[in-house]
Amino acid sequence: MASEDIAKLAETLAKTQVAGGQLSFKGKSLKLNTAEDAKDVIKEIEDFDSLEALRLEGNTVGVEAARVIAKALEKKSELKRCHWSDMFTGRLRTEIPPALISLGEGLITAGAQLVELDLSDNAFGPDGVQGFEALLKSSACFTLHELKLNNCGMGIGGGKVGVAALSPQNALMKKAFSSSSFNSSAFLTRLLAHMGLLKSEDKVKAIANLYGPLMALNHMVQQDYFPKALAPLLLAFITKPNSALESCSFARHSLLQTLYKV
Repeated sequence: MASEDIAKLAETLAKTQVAGGQLSFKGKSLKLNTAEDAKDVIKEIEDFDSLEALRLEGNTVGVEAARVIAKALEKKSELKRCHWSDMFTGRLRTEIPPALISLGEGLITAGAQLVELDLSDNAFGPDGVQGFEALLKSSACFTLHELKLNNCGMGIGGGKVGVAALSPQNALMKKAFSSSSFNSSAFLTRLLAHMGLLKSEDKVKAIANLYGPLMALNHMVQQDYFPKALAPLLLAFITKPNSALESCSFARHSLLQTLYKV
């Protein structure tokens, strides 16, 4: 990296935004190819106590840079939000999966519990989805509320890989619904109560963000094990006016489209 580029990078990093547990490099147009290029970014991450959100949008991160950034993330167990849209500008599609794999491994090693993962506007195509498949299957995403993959060019192939990430949960739900002792109606009623869509006599604490549960339901109702007779009941509650549903309009609309086809 030329001396003028280093000076520009230093000036850019000096303007890095820090607020409420968030470290932001958003829109800095950083070109991070090598470990050397990323050393100042890494130092910012390492020195940030109680890091809860990391914004890397509007930069371009290469395979080597992603690997060393991932090492820095291994000690950030409190990280909850990864705003990583538009961060592979100018990269070959073959570069993106290994970069994402490294970053995902960093989060998994850290024991992070994500609630939001935004990978939108990264034109990685169907093959790129393999880069974060392991992350989606890991405990780091068990708490995930929002997964944003807008404008990624995933196509049908990418969608299939995304669904495959749910296979462990699929196997568990299939076993449950197939059991003669399993009351599927009671299960759905209880689920609706936990989502805050159905009043319950029990003091049930409603889920704060319904994006994740709605996307999981959207997948579940398309499976052979899901009783089709329950679809009208679910549809009745999802169509009711509800502020919690309105804040998750994309997930709600996707589920409604699926239910109308059942």
